Amino acid sequence: MKTPLALILATLSAAAFAGDYPRTIFSDDFSSGSFGPRWGHYKSGSVVKDGMLVGITPEGSDHSAVDNVKFEGERDLEVSVKFRFVSDKAKSFNVWFDDKDYKGSHAGHICQASISPKSVNLSDAKTGGFNLEGGLYDRKKANQLTADDKKMLASKAKAFPVDLKLQGWHTLSITTKGEEIAVSIDGKAVGSFTSEGVGHDHKTLVSLTTNQVDVNYDDFSIKGTAKK
Repeated sequence: MKTPLALILATLSAAAFAGDYPRTIFSDDFSSGSFGPRWGHYKSGSVVKDGMLVGITPEGSDHSAVDNVKFEGERDLEVSVKFRFVSDKAKSFNVWFDDKDYKGSHAGHICQASISPKSVNLSDAKTGGFNLEGGLYDRKKANQLTADDKKMLASKAKAFPVDLKLQGWHTLSITTKGEEIAVSIDGKAVGSFTSEGVGHDHKTLVSLTTNQVDVNYDDFSIKGTAKK
């Protein structure tokens, strides 16, 4: 059976795009049996076990488990991680790109990719739902969004269907390049989204957020573009 041309082109495109990020900023294959010193955590019960990161949100927690890595500010990044959903308790996980020096959005959130067994959602948090300017984030949190708010927020995210089976390992790649964030899974392009906030030039933290349990991770890396 011949491979469809569209699939070949999408795979080659994803591989070429990844080649734009030759510089390793951080990597961890979790073979040491514990978190290294560069890892940070927020309301996380995650552990390193059997050569992988086991994402765990503690029972009763008011926030999903966050496991993160800080670095010097970068605009364009590639984050790669192997993952699997172990059971139907694994709702989703998020890969966040943040700037902890930026005060214009809640928690310095810039953009993210949210991965579930059935969909990938890409969003601009800086100018979207986490924007503190004009009280938008507070209105969202208080469930007081106006019709114009809702219309604007709908333009700040884009979803793509996927079909990821439980227990299967997959390789996720997320790239930011200018105002575009793009995702591929297992070397195949899933989709991309362009929005103003994604182009924020000082991303200083990448995190894995586990919603809620039964997501495993391995071979995590953050890469940057070549230094000029």
